[in-house]
Amino acid sequence: MRSNVDPQKIEQLMKVLGREARGSGCIYFTGGASALLIGWRSSTVDIDIRLDPEPPGIFQAIAKLKQELDINIELASPQDFLPPLPGWRDRSVFIGRQGEISFYHYDFTAQALSKLSRGYNRDIDDVQAMYEQKLFSLEKLRDCFEAIESELIRFPYLDPDLLRNKIEQFIHRCESTSERNQ
Repeated sequence: MRSNVDPQKIEQLMKVLGREARGSGCIYFTGGASALLIGWRSSTVDIDIRLDPEPPGIFQAIAKLKQELDINIELASPQDFLPPLPGWRDRSVFIGRQGEISFYHYDFTAQALSKLSRGYNRDIDDVQAMYEQKLFSLEKLRDCFEAIESELIRFPYLDPDLLRNKIEQFIHRCESTSERNQ
């Protein structure tokens, strides 16, 4: 069992990955790593990343860092649960650059859709926190779902109607809360 991750460990990870990689590339943080760096959570159990494009030598650096920092690093992103959203790279938020590596928060609209599809309580809390931080809009959430809805057939464990229902319930809850607060 590895120790929990805090923002300082993520910053250390970024520095060392930037130093150890043997070429350029991009690393996209998702889930708990984004939550820590933006500040709506204080810890997470692992760091989920997507490499795109994959920096040369990155897997050797990751293997070394998992031991040195006593952390779990997983290759996971919304694209593992849903079709890639059109424009996800453009909506990904730049964090910084270390060496030849650019670090981003993976598109928050995609993160929200992915978390809504899983539907765990912590996922729903994360989506709510992302929305409250204005990291995605309800309109973009609906539009992006509609853009990928026909491709959901490639993900047999997903029920498109159930996912649409979860999204609409979330949007309705946010709109109702917003109206009450005005």
